Amino acid sequence: ASCAKPLEYEMEYESISLVKSEAFVYNIPPRQSIKVVRAADWNLAEPNWIGRLKVVAKGERCFIKFEDRTTGELFAICPVRSFPGADVEPVSDSSRYFVLKLEDTSGQHAFVGMGFSDRGDAFDFNVALQDHFKKLKQSNEIVKEQENPAPAKDYSLKQGEKIKISFGGMKVINVAFIWWAVSHRHHQTECLIKISTA
Repeated sequence: ASCAKPLEYEMEYESISLVKSEAFVYNIPPRQSIKVVRAADWNLAEPNWIGRLKVVAKGERCFIKFEDRTTGELFAICPVRSFPGADVEPVSDSSRYFVLKLEDTSGQHAFVGMGFSDRGDAFDFNVALQDHFKKLKQSNEIVKEQENPAPAKDYSLKQGEKIKISFGGMKVINVAFIWWAVSHRHHQTECLIKISTA
């Protein structure tokens, strides 16, 4: 039996960023907000469930799904709203174990322990979550820039405007109009400058 009812999905494309064939889920004691969570306090030798873990995205939302390795039946879902955050927290005594906040369709939640036998799997799990929120942040920044574009800067000289250019110790001249005509014929570059002296 599953420890949490799965969330209902809308009809939306699902992108899978990580699949691990073996993940362990543990029932853990009720949490105390000021207490540091240690995996050593769990019965690590006897997980309550073993199965497949997936990190998936649907639009901007990220989920951790637990499935039966044989049938593919959904066991539980952990919606991840931010990372790091309250939905996925590392324990204090191991890099392979985490506390996850599972939720059902009614919004009720339960905290469970989750872990991997291999440290590399835990690393991949962290990277998959970090990548999702990094891409989401970049996408949101692009949207903001498109909605509020920065005003274009005008570097052209206005009519009658002059600038001064100094060539080392030479006399300062006023440049009223500059026109660069570049020609690459015969591997030569020709520069034409029209100036008016002070």
